[in-house]
Amino acid sequence: MPAIVMVLIVGVLFYLGYRYYSGYLARRVYALDDDRPTPAHTMRDGVDFIPTNRHVLFGHHFTSVAGAAPIVGPAIAVFWGWGPALIWVVAGTIFAAGVHDFGAIVVSVRHKAQSIGTLTREVVGTRARVLFLLIIFFLLTLVNAVFAVVIGNLFVANPEAVLPILLEIPLAIGIGQYIYRTRSAALVPSLVGVVVLYVTILLGQALPISLAGIAAEDGLFTERNIWVVLLFVYTFIASRIPVWVLLQPRDYINSHQLFIALGVIGLGVLVGWDTIVAPVVNDQAPADSPSWFPLLFVTIACGAISGFHSLVSSGTTSKQLDKESDARYVGYFGAVGEGSLALGSILACTAGIVATTADWHAAYSDFATASDGATSNFVNGVGHFAANLGVPEATAVVFAAVVVISFAATTMDTGVRLQRYIVQEIAEIVRIRPVSRSLTLSGLIAVLIPLVLALLPGGGDAGYTFGVLWQLFGTTNQLTAGLALSVIAVWVTKNRRNPIAVLVPLVFLVVMTTWALIDNLITFVAESEWVLAPLDAIIFVLAVWLIVEAALALRRARGVARDDAGDPQPTELTER
Repeated sequence: MPAIVMVLIVGVLFYLGYRYYSGYLARRVYALDDDRPTPAHTMRDGVDFIPTNRHVLFGHHFTSVAGAAPIVGPAIAVFWGWGPALIWVVAGTIFAAGVHDFGAIVVSVRHKAQSIGTLTREVVGTRARVLFLLIIFFLLTLVNAVFAVVIGNLFVANPEAVLPILLEIPLAIGIGQYIYRTRSAALVPSLVGVVVLYVTILLGQALPISLAGIAAEDGLFTERNIWVVLLFVYTFIASRIPVWVLLQPRDYINSHQLFIALGVIGLGVLVGWDTIVAPVVNDQAPADSPSWFPLLFVTIACGAISGFHSLVSSGTTSKQLDKESDARYVGYFGAVGEGSLALGSILACTAGIVATTADWHAAYSDFATASDGATSNFVNGVGHFAANLGVPEATAVVFAAVVVISFAATTMDTGVRLQRYIVQEIAEIVRIRPVSRSLTLSGLIAVLIPLVLALLPGGGDAGYTFGVLWQLFGTTNQLTAGLALSVIAVWVTKNRRNPIAVLVPLVFLVVMTTWALIDNLITFVAESEWVLAPLDAIIFVLAVWLIVEAALALRRARGVARDDAGDPQPTELTER
């Protein structure tokens, strides 16, 4: 099948989802009201609370939630065939991610733009706040571990990309200093930064950087592991400096890279008229391969639904919403953008990397190989699409590697910083004051735990550890999404509106997540994985805890809705 056919079909489905289903959510579920002033107006401070044009806010929101995750997950999951992966990306985007991201913005806006953590305590209960912190702790730990491995693998496979990524750091700092000192808009400087970054690709091709000469061929100090250690040293330092110095200006640069990458994929598929050579369902997978049901639904987390999005929706986006109706465009359409990136990953790994079905089966011979080669397959596929547009293929591959590494590095920067906040908050709750009040101690904890996971023995170049860690990341991400959906469902129920649109993805996520956790736990115990087995067991306990808390909160919400049914006066949690 020509790849452009898949693009057109999915494009139409995404359009219909936004046009009709998000319209239903806006009118009947979330009951948007533009006459109600948003916190961006009522709490305007010129710093965090600022009414923002919806197109500008969409750009901020989309680039904040999109990254390497919707690339890696689908690039692994096509091992089971492009059919199951595509169905989950499309259905998950339309009926789960859109509901989740859209709803998180609305509920936060209706509660003075409070974060999902605070909302969990107020809407669901105090115990749920502890649940939230624990789930986020594991989510960020796994995010930082898996993306360190992603970057390390790409540095080893693409030494030409190392120098451009290293030069992006002083480039971003320079742009940040310019914007900060001149109070200039970020658009023009960041566009100049993108141009300079891509010029350095030529320099990287001339001066590739490899650590193979100082690395061991196996054991702890392989080339990839040395890169992983260096990455965590860097992120420890980066998490200590103000966000405007490095993180924000690099986000400006990467936001343009995101749209450029999507444009290259779409135009490359059209111009090259590439054909999808992967099977709809992979019937040649080895007998001992993990089952796609339920593991597909945690392997593809971002790109279908991601709990991390609720942190952004309720953290920064809700504080900048000009009017309530903008939440539909920013939240739901932002989820469609993430789904489009996942679609691009599927296309790159099924139509871009090889020309024949036999070659594809060689590239995806088993699950370990699929996991280990996921990012490289995406990079090579995008490189092929860029080559269709006239870019020399060697340069195009480095371009794709720079894009993925930039996304992953930004995710790590943000993840380690957020992890430090979570460590400090947990330490404050349990009254460990030296940790809660020390940036150094909390920062060390934030980097050492994921560093240990990233260096776990047993994976090496075979990719087993990475594949397992990615599944555990997916489960914690889906648990975070489940927690956010439970908050949204309780709020919708208290407001005497039908919560079925929220409850369906909530129940589906909880079932798939707990099923996947049990499946993985059995495997870990059978294979004596005594580091991963306890970690899986802890996440499983959190999943059960989430089910109980959500059920109790919904029961209380139905009671409140019944009690208020005859009361025409608005309450704190009802519509005007």
